[in-house]
Amino acid sequence: MDVKVEKTENKNEVKLSFTVEAEKFEEAMKKVYAKTAKYFNIPGFRKGKAPMQLVERQYGSEIFYEDSFNELASEVYDEAIKENKIDAVSKPDIDIKQMEKGKELIFTATVQTKPEVKLGKYKGIEIKKIEYNVSDEDVNHELGHMQEKNSRLVSVDDRPVEKSDITVIDFEGFVDGVPFEGGKAENHELEIGSNTFIPGFEDQIIGMKIDEEKDINVKFPDDYFSKDLAGKDAVFKVKLHEIKKKELPNLDDEFAKDVSEFDTLEELKKSIKERIETENKNREKYETQDLAIKTVCDNTELDIPSGMIDLEIDNMINDTKNRLSYQGIKMEQYLQMIGKTEEDIRKDFEEQAKNNIKSRLVLEAIVEAEKIEISDDEITNKIKEMAKQYNRDEKELLENEQLKNYLKENMKTEKAINFVVENAKIK
Repeated sequence: MDVKVEKTENKNEVKLSFTVEAEKFEEAMKKVYAKTAKYFNIPGFRKGKAPMQLVERQYGSEIFYEDSFNELASEVYDEAIKENKIDAVSKPDIDIKQMEKGKELIFTATVQTKPEVKLGKYKGIEIKKIEYNVSDEDVNHELGHMQEKNSRLVSVDDRPVEKSDITVIDFEGFVDGVPFEGGKAENHELEIGSNTFIPGFEDQIIGMKIDEEKDINVKFPDDYFSKDLAGKDAVFKVKLHEIKKKELPNLDDEFAKDVSEFDTLEELKKSIKERIETENKNREKYETQDLAIKTVCDNTELDIPSGMIDLEIDNMINDTKNRLSYQGIKMEQYLQMIGKTEEDIRKDFEEQAKNNIKSRLVLEAIVEAEKIEISDDEITNKIKEMAKQYNRDEKELLENEQLKNYLKENMKTEKAINFVVENAKIK
């Protein structure tokens, strides 16, 4: 096999020209035939038993070309990338020049490569101090959530609906006098002021009395997820069955005893304040790190190849699909709900993808510039910590070389981030 590597006129891009012996292509075709023989039906032979020559005569030898190329090209491409120490960051663009039985396989693979990172100032950068103090209002806000969580619902029958009430209603929606799908429900609980319904709907429930029936006129938003309803006027026929209100417990020592391990409200408040302070310290730490890395990135010259951005966006799309699947939602449903296409989402992700890549490459450059290393003892201690935290077998994790390499790179990145922050001038 002959491989020629040359730079293209484009920055961060190389073209590999392959010439593969005819014998190798023939071997690949035989492998493909062996895998697919069972699918060919040749008269006079049991399925999968017809000789390769007869299959080629019946269907044409081209029937094996595509699969043979995919099997062989992937193998020789990976080998060439490794041997020539090419740091590929995109999928290769393949151009087949010659593919014919009995002849050499000739093709090119154009691929984008990892860009050069010209680090600017990364030691002694100036960043503003990030600080979050805990106020009495923060503590009271948290107490309010605890009150809400421990509230009870009581029925109201001596007044009309007010804001924050929880109502039980029947409703059916009509557009141009015709009921629409998903627009009907019975004994539906709706909290007035929750803004979970179409704008204007909840406001018109206010003032209704038990057993009252009312027509509520609304307009669907122009960006409503259902295109059949977006921007259209609708009438909902509503009947009110129940009114309930939340009854909050008093904020006193008894409340503290009921909801926590503390005996007094003051002790509970102190505990809440300490927890928020801890959360704020973590928030300060991570936001300071983000600001420091952003500042270094702004000082750095770097041209990110388009293929690298595409792969990053692919990963972001896959992450989104996985998160949605945990909620039982398919990507197609999600796109319909938000009124966007996958291409729209890709455009939305583009800027974040560029930032993600730039941050990674900059931190890799700092690791190299500062000769940051991770010792075997550090990796061992990290794995022991993980085993304890996730109740895993320590010996098994210590023998996992892939995990160790992954941790090593992550820990280098963490050290690089800490290095930048520790050497920054925080004002």
